[in-house]
Parts: sequence; structure tokens; C-alpha cells
Amino acid sequence: MDEERAGAAVAATVVHGGLLTVLGCDGSYPGPGGAASGYLVQGDGVTLWVDAGAGTFANLQLVSDPAAVDAVILSHEHPDHWSDIDSFATWLHDAHSAAPVPVYAPPGLRGRAYCADDPVLRWCEVEPSCRLTMLAPSGEGGLGCVFSVTDHGPPTLAMRIDLLSRAAAPPGALVYSADTGPDWSPEWLGAGIGTFLCEATYTRELDGTARHLSGRRAGEMAAAADVGTLVITHRRPHVSAAELRAEADEAFGRPVRQAATGKVFEW
Repeated sequence: MDEERAGAAVAATVVHGGLLTVLGCDGSYPGPGGAASGYLVQGDGVTLWVDAGAGTFANLQLVSDPAAVDAVILSHEHPDHWSDIDSFATWLHDAHSAAPVPVYAPPGLRGRAYCADDPVLRWCEVEPSCRLTMLAPSGEGGLGCVFSVTDHGPPTLAMRIDLLSRAAAPPGALVYSADTGPDWSPEWLGAGIGTFLCEATYTRELDGTARHLSGRRAGEMAAAADVGTLVITHRRPHVSAAELRAEADEAFGRPVRQAATGKVFEW
């Protein structure tokens, strides 16, 4: 990842690789003017909405036409990661969507959604052993996705996303930790991680108080996995962004990048 840009520039920018747009990155609840977890992942002609926490659908509409979403992936059942899926279903009705949008989620999440049986969505249960291949509508290129269970209580799926066009090129996958404690590693999803989007909920003095990561532990985890770029996310709104980033920088051994709503990264 070698660029960060304002979200409004996404549609006008030509890139050779993938784009990650932060739709929301507040941990556990949205802070004032913020949004919970959600990301738009684009590459090889495919657009994924990964996690759909409160406020993320509003922000998605600022950077993309919701009709361009090819699929939604939800990491787990905590509502700060999926509650805007109901708003998306309502939008699809108003837009007279011709085909249902696939929603990939771990077992049990569908039953928590108001739109669980809405025909505008096609719910698909995802297990850790699942491998998804999402081809571009043009038939050329696409995204591949594999999953891993994290250390977080309810079934929670980290994911690795690869550009299919990079199959014969040096690896540079995007890995998203979702929510996790320290008893998980991105290494479980294979080598060659170009960009690691990793939760860092609080600073080190709270290590061990919940199944989340501090900035220090996120940095240590990324360094051990030899990732190319670390992007920290899911910060609790009351936690100092500067302090959290400083301890992540120190543990990672080089500067990390910090998610913020509207930021765009290349991967």
C-alpha cells in the first residue's frame, strides 16, 4: 500500500491493484460524528462491502453507488459490525434491485437481522474452511477470499482477500483481522500479506481486559507475520489516537497507518 487519499477521489482514480476505503472504524460503538466498522474493498472489477456497522451505509453512499456492491461480508454477530445491512436492504427495495445481493456471514448472524428473509439479499453461511471466488461481471479478474476463526468469543471470521490477477505475481494480499484477542495470528491465513487491517481497540494498560488487541499487540502481531503495511482500526472513541499509534509504531518497528472514516488505501 503506497497511497492514502480522500474518499471522494476514489471514483476518479485509476489504480493498478486494489482499493480499501474506510467507511467507519470506531470500536464497539460510533463516537460523535463517527461510524462503526465497515470497509469498501475494490479490486479486479469486484466491489465488496466488508462489515456494515452503524453509520457505514451512509458513508458508503458518499463514495460509491450502493448498486455497485457485488457482495457483503460480515465478520461476526456483534451489531457494530453488521447493523446497517437492514438499511441496505431497504435501499435495494427502493432501487428495484434486479438480483439479490449475496451476504456472507458466520452461522447465527442471519437470525439477528430484521431483513433475514428479505428476497433482496441472498444469505450464505461461511465456515472457516470456505473459499470464495468472486468473478468480475466482465468475466476477467475478480477477488478470492479465505477465512480464519479469531479469538473473540462469538464465531468471528478474519479474512484474506487476493486479487485473482495477481495469481502469478508477487503476493500482496489484504488481510482483515475483524475483532480478535491475542490468541490468533494473520499467519494462519498464509504468507505474503501486503496490507494488514488490524483491530487496535485500546492502549497497552488494558491488555487482557477483553478479547481485543492493544496497539502494542497489533504491532507485535503484524511484525511477527512480516506484513508489508499495518493499518490499525477499531479504536474506541475515547482512546487517544496518538497514544495508540505510538505504541503500535514501536512494536511494529516502523510507522503504521491509522484508519479514519473516508481514508482510502491502495493494497
